[in-house]
Amino acid sequence: MKRHIRAEQLADILSPGESVYVPGGIAVPLAFLADLQARPEHSRDLRLLTSIAPGIDTPFDVERLDPSAIVSGLFMQPSLRNAQRAGRYRLLPMSYGGFVRHLRECAEFDLSVLQVSPPDANGQCSLGPSVEFLPLAVRRSRRLLALINPSLPRIPGAVSLPYERFDHICEIDTPLPEYRTDSDEPTRAIAGHIAGLIADGSTLQMGLGKVPSALARALRGHRGLRLFSGMLSDGLRELAEAGALDLDFAHTGCVVAGSRELYAWSSEFTPLRVLGCEVTHDARTLVGLERFVAVNSALEVDLFGQCNLEHAEGRAVSGAGGAPDFARAARLAPAGRSIIALNATYKRGSVSRIVPCLDDLSITSLSRIDVDLVVTEFGVADLRGASVQQRAQALIGIAAPDFRPALQEAWEKICQRL
Repeated sequence: MKRHIRAEQLADILSPGESVYVPGGIAVPLAFLADLQARPEHSRDLRLLTSIAPGIDTPFDVERLDPSAIVSGLFMQPSLRNAQRAGRYRLLPMSYGGFVRHLRECAEFDLSVLQVSPPDANGQCSLGPSVEFLPLAVRRSRRLLALINPSLPRIPGAVSLPYERFDHICEIDTPLPEYRTDSDEPTRAIAGHIAGLIADGSTLQMGLGKVPSALARALRGHRGLRLFSGMLSDGLRELAEAGALDLDFAHTGCVVAGSRELYAWSSEFTPLRVLGCEVTHDARTLVGLERFVAVNSALEVDLFGQCNLEHAEGRAVSGAGGAPDFARAARLAPAGRSIIALNATYKRGSVSRIVPCLDDLSITSLSRIDVDLVVTEFGVADLRGASVQQRAQALIGIAAPDFRPALQEAWEKICQRL
């Protein structure tokens, strides 16, 4: 029998020691987290697993839970540093594809919490623009708590669940968070370089951020493009309205994150599919995509082509996400390309993002064998078929000009040890 619960009673359904899955994406169950943080005694000995990521979601404060509760997740951010040191937050070094396997083979939950649309005439509740890992978590859960949210757009091509599947129901009405980003001249230059590398009819993964947003604008003159990505944003709408997309293709992502206008539009865009990560990050599916182009970002790239996506000046600030899955697949797909895009400098141009070699303060999120091309505002380093020496020279050539002599000198010293 279903139990209807008010928002201020959500934590009452928990028992000490239970295992709970809390999704990330654009539909984080904020009402559940708010009640859990307001009444931390209900989180005693809980084990929470979450995919909440920095930049999209509203994070929650692990330190507001009972000290015995332990949260595990895929992403790090500065607000979690103390909790990690105290053992209250466990960072899992997995790609999205690796997390899919973890959920399939290792996870068991007493409860999964999710937001869904109100049921339709057939009793189906849509997961709307944020599916992510929920299909897997639902299969591994003994109980489900559904937050029924009329603000969640019903997307025809998204995963749905039957209303009868839910054990606990809470009706809320919470607007979805919006994701917006700005642009600048270096970003537009990077996007222009990348657009020149993408042929009509390519299948594209490009995620969220400044470069993907600028790249969508730069690709409006292309035709027959196909999107198969983890995250999709307002660039999807821009490309569709520009006539750049192949409308016979099922444009696919696991999360749609963007403006309110995008959410409303996506509910009418029938070629859109919002599916679980077991589909969007499946290696066999991705490798089979002809002319698959993966565009991902990095915090720094060294002269070997190794990419750090997770550590900034020695501090863990993010996670690998789906980049390793997409980059490796694009390297192996027929006529595919794995592209890494980044600004040449940071801190107002005082520090180079092209470095001689990743040091002990960095981490290799993508190996050198997973990268075809590296793009900065200064150009494109084509690493395909290049020797170690040629790769280094190509990367020096797209660094900010002021840093090239020092990079060349550092590389010559490295060469003496090779």
